[in-house]
Amino acid sequence: MTANRFSIGGVTVAPNLVLAPMSGITDSAYRSLVKERNPGAVGLVVTELVSIEALTRHNARTRDMMRFRPLERPIAIQLFGADPWRMAESARMAEDLGADIVDVNCGCPAPKVTRKGGGAELMRRPAVLREILGALRRALAIPFTVKIRAGWDEGSRNAVEVARMAEGEGVRAIAVHGRTRTQLYSGESDWGLVARVKHAVRVPVIGSGDVTSAPGALARFAETGVDGIMVGRATLAHPWIFREIDALQRGLPIAPPTPAERFAAVDALIARLEEDLPSGAALGRSRGLACRMVKHLRGGAEFRAALMRAPTIAAMRELLTAAGALVYESAA
Repeated sequence: MTANRFSIGGVTVAPNLVLAPMSGITDSAYRSLVKERNPGAVGLVVTELVSIEALTRHNARTRDMMRFRPLERPIAIQLFGADPWRMAESARMAEDLGADIVDVNCGCPAPKVTRKGGGAELMRRPAVLREILGALRRALAIPFTVKIRAGWDEGSRNAVEVARMAEGEGVRAIAVHGRTRTQLYSGESDWGLVARVKHAVRVPVIGSGDVTSAPGALARFAETGVDGIMVGRATLAHPWIFREIDALQRGLPIAPPTPAERFAAVDALIARLEEDLPSGAALGRSRGLACRMVKHLRGGAEFRAALMRAPTIAAMRELLTAAGALVYESAA
């Protein structure tokens, strides 16, 4: 491994920073925005979790979730479910669509996922996970990975054991979120456990959980020796975090985004959502993401309220254009 990069099979992740999968968030519009606003600073993006049950029943909407733009590469398509045959068939579909990596979700805590045996439930069913990984090893030419949690609960923090088993079944990298399933997103991510996984296996380990700033990311690298850092929720209000982490890794100063950059980024995102989604879905998604991205601006509360009242994406874009022009004039 070279500084600030690692490999997953034949896929180079450079720099060693990964956009985490987030259900209902990391679609192609969002992933491509993050790549675009962090030029050269995102080594890998991961799709939102995709249901193998729906894929193997030929659900067109689910299949569309695997589409991506060329600028997103390298890209991992993340699958969830508990049936080895369906997982292998879905992984072949992802490979046929051009995925660089297939990732198995063993960390989602949502009841709608765990009730069907997928996500974090696989931490309680390592024998099933072993069957799934064996099926992927036989089915794929591209590398496959897993994303796990610390365990199901405090009494079963088995991430180290699951990671060793997964390595033995052929996974080429392991992402570890340091919370248990029962914690959901409360408390703190246990980076000590992430470090123990790193030292227990030979494949690259990517740490996840509570990375909210560039200095914090560098501290996690130093504390744990992980090969990569995965950032998710922090990108919702600050998608520029990757370029800031990358700058610090290379000993360069951080360049915070200007208010005008924020408005331009929101406008670019909702234009892409309008291109990719039906109008109603695009408007709902745009409102949620736009409001997060302008959260820290002066007067942000009033602007968020105006965005929420906008009846169409065109109206939202008019507000953003006007706000961006006002900021530009004020700075001139």
